[in-house]
Parts: sequence; structure tokens; C-alpha cells
Amino acid sequence: MYPSDNWWNQDITNAPIDTQSSAYVDFIGRSRTAHPDFGPPPYGIPYVGVGGSEPRTPVTFVDYASESDTGFGSDAGYPIPEAAKTQPNFIEGGVPGGGSDGDRHLLIVDRDKWVLYELFATRWNSARQRWEAGSGAVFDLSSNARRPDGWTSADAAGLAILPGLVRYDEAQRGPIRHALRMTVRSTNGYVWPASHRAGGSSGALPMGARLRLKASKDISRYPAYIQNMFRAMQTYGLIIADNGSDMYISGAMDSRWNNDELNPAFRALTAGDFDVIRLGWR
Repeated sequence: MYPSDNWWNQDITNAPIDTQSSAYVDFIGRSRTAHPDFGPPPYGIPYVGVGGSEPRTPVTFVDYASESDTGFGSDAGYPIPEAAKTQPNFIEGGVPGGGSDGDRHLLIVDRDKWVLYELFATRWNSARQRWEAGSGAVFDLSSNARRPDGWTSADAAGLAILPGLVRYDEAQRGPIRHALRMTVRSTNGYVWPASHRAGGSSGALPMGARLRLKASKDISRYPAYIQNMFRAMQTYGLIIADNGSDMYISGAMDSRWNNDELNPAFRALTAGDFDVIRLGWR
């Protein structure tokens, strides 16, 4: 997804380490272990692909309307499949229609137009017969256009979500050629490529910061698909995109994930195994 020179696809193998890297890692906690924030339903963030003829539906934004996109180009609305109202696992959390708890992300790719639609805090309001969301953003996947400074997206950092998810099919296929999305408990401002802040905790990393797994970390004992994830962390890194639990790494919901393999492998990684690359480096 995105052009090859997009920030999600940027090789950071030789990127310089930030002068405050050690202090940032200390803030997280050097012994804090990583966790795969994905797995079989309802764990992870689902996504759906649609064709260009999928009907567009208006969305009412209740939290960040002034920073949300109402559609793409001349196409008003979002191509939300009708089944999302009544079927589970279209929306993060697994509840048909979204429910009322959690982040409730809804990610939709228009395969024909190569456009990504993302919503946060999504729900079908049956009483008012309308889709509602806290915020929404639309991304042209053929462009490196960034959100306006100060704008959120469906993610706190103002970034797209789907390009940073590890997906089962790509992990099984071979090398993963993009950075992965991650969360930390607290953040402080934002740096490129992020566009939005969601905290001002002194000593914390900013949104958009990137961590790189040290090349010295031995990953040879893990199954090939897990090695593919860990190599992506060494080559493309982890981008901080939201507040949440420290060292939680995001992936797509998929019934084929094996948590009995994922959880112990990720627990073997600690914050101390990572460096913070120079903030805003490109």
C-alpha cells in the first residue's frame, strides 16, 4: 500500500539513532515486553475490500467533525457494506453494527479506485437510521499526501491504520515490506509523519516516532512467519500511532493466527531490544 517511498515503506536499517533514545526506552520500561494486539476473532482490527460500485453512505461525525473527511473527491460518503449493520467482525470488537465500547475501527479498501476509508468509534444508530463515527479519514493509496497539521484521522496520530497492520497472508508469504503500527501508554506531541497529538506527557515519545529492533537480536529460533514480522521491525520499524498499552503491536484480525505461537514469541522482545531512531527522520 502507498508508493514505495512512503513513510510506511521506508527502510530505516541505517537511520540514525535519536540522542534521547535511551531515555525514551527507559520511560517505556526496558523490561516491558511486546504483545501482538491481534489474533483470531475478535482480536485485531478487521478490514474489508469492496469494488468501486459499492454504494456510498453518509457518516455523521460526533467528535472530530471538523477534521474528518466526508468522502473522496466527488464521491460523498463511505462504502460501508450493508452486512456491517448485522454481521460480526466488520468492525473492530466483533459486535454487529459496532456496539458502544472500544475503538471500533472500520477499515474499507476500494480495490478499483485504490482508496482507503477508515472510521473510528463506528456504530450503526438504528434509532436514527444512520452511521455514526467519532472521526473518519480517506486516503488515496497512490499518493503520499499527508493529513493537514493538527488533524486526526481514525487514529490518534493522524496516520492511516491499515498500511501498518501485520496481515496473516503477507507474514506467511515472505518478507513484510512496511513498518508496523504500535501503541504506548503516553505520548508527547507529534513528529513527521504524524499530524496530530494526543498527549503531553514529559519524557514520553511523540506520535510518529519510530522504534527499530536491534540487528543483534537473535530471531532465528522462531517460525518463519514470525521471523518475517521481526525482520520488518528491524528493517522498517514500529511507528507510534496511538495511546494504549506499551509495546502493543497491531495486526489484522484473522482466524488463522496462532496465539500459542505469537504470544510467547512477542514476549521475548522487550523495549530494551529497540532503539528510537532520530525523531522526524526521513
